[in-house]
Amino acid sequence: MSVAVTEKSKTEQFSETALQIINHAALALMMSIGHRTRLFDTMADLPATTAAKVAAAAGLNERYVREWLGAMVTGGIVDYDAGTDSYRLPPEHAACLTRASSPNNIAVTTQWVGVLGTAEDAVVEAFHHGRGVPYSAYPRFHTVMAEESRQTVVDGLLNHILPLSHGLTDKLGAGIDALDIACGSGGAILSMAETFPQSRFTGVDMSAEAIAAGRAEASARDLRNITLVQADAADLWLEDIYHLITAFDAIHDQARPARVLERVYAALRPGGVFLMQDIGGHTQLADNRNHVLGPFGYTISCMHCMSVSLAAGGPGLGAMWGREKALEMLAAAGFTNVRVAELPHDPINYYYVAVKPG
Repeated sequence: MSVAVTEKSKTEQFSETALQIINHAALALMMSIGHRTRLFDTMADLPATTAAKVAAAAGLNERYVREWLGAMVTGGIVDYDAGTDSYRLPPEHAACLTRASSPNNIAVTTQWVGVLGTAEDAVVEAFHHGRGVPYSAYPRFHTVMAEESRQTVVDGLLNHILPLSHGLTDKLGAGIDALDIACGSGGAILSMAETFPQSRFTGVDMSAEAIAAGRAEASARDLRNITLVQADAADLWLEDIYHLITAFDAIHDQARPARVLERVYAALRPGGVFLMQDIGGHTQLADNRNHVLGPFGYTISCMHCMSVSLAAGGPGLGAMWGREKALEMLAAAGFTNVRVAELPHDPINYYYVAVKPG
C-alpha cells in the first residue's frame, strides 16, 4: 500500500522560509560579534581546538565564546567534532570573514544589523510621524561606515576607482586640487593625500565627530596637503576651483541632494571630473526584484539613508534611489557627459564618472 506524498502548501513553504530568515538574521548578528571580538581572525590561525583554547587565544570569556560557537556550528560557519569537542573555522569560510580577507570580508557588513537595530524604536515612531530619524540615533555609524569604506573605496582607489577617469592618476601625481564631499572620517581622501603629495585635498562633512577623527589621523600621518572642514556640501559657494570632486556613498543621504550636485558642478573647473560612488540599483521597484542585495538595500534605506535625509528636511531619496534617478539629477545639475561603471571588487555600488564641459 503506497501513501501519496502531497506537496507542501504555500503557507508551509513560506513558514520554512520565515524560519530560515530568523536563523540568518541571528547569524548576521553573531557574525558581527565574531568580527568585532576578532574571533574569526583568531580561529583562522588555529587548528581544530576546544572552546576554552579559542577563548584563551582571543583573550575572551570562555562561556560567551562557547555560546557563540554554538551559533556558528548550527549555522554551518564553524566545523565541530563532537568526539574531541573541537572547533575549526574552514579556510574557505575564513576567506570571507577575516580582516586578512579584505576587501572580501563580509563580516564587516554584518555590523549594520546591530547599528540599525539600535534605532529601531525611533524608526518605528517615524513610521507614524514621518519626520525621519537623525544621525545621532545611530551609535557607531561613522566607525562602521569607515570600515566598510576601507573595503569598497580605499582598498580599490588606486587600482580600480581612480583609473575609471582616463589620465586622472597622472594628474593627481602632477598636482591638482581635489574635494571629497561627505568625507566622513576621511578614509578615502587621506589615502589620496598620502599617495599624491603634490595634489591638494579638501574634505567636507557635517559630522564634527567624523571631522575630528579625520584631522587626528591626518596629523598622525603628518599629511600637510589636506584640509578637513565641518560643513554642509549644499552650502559650498565655490566656482571653478577643483579638478576633481568625489562623493562616496553619500549623495542619496543628503538633505539637499539636488543642491549638492549643482554646487559640485559649479565648483568644478571646466573639464573637471565628478566621481560618484552610490548604491547599485534601479529607481523602479519592479526592476530590483532580482537584485542580489535588494532586501538589504531597501532595509538600510528605510532604517537609515531615507530616514536621516527626512530628519534634516530632505526628500528622503533613500539608498535605492537608483541609476535612472541619479542620471536624471546629474543631468539637471548640468552634467551631460556621464558614464556608469561597475567594478568587480565592489558588487554593491555603481560608479558615475561625470565630466564638466570645457
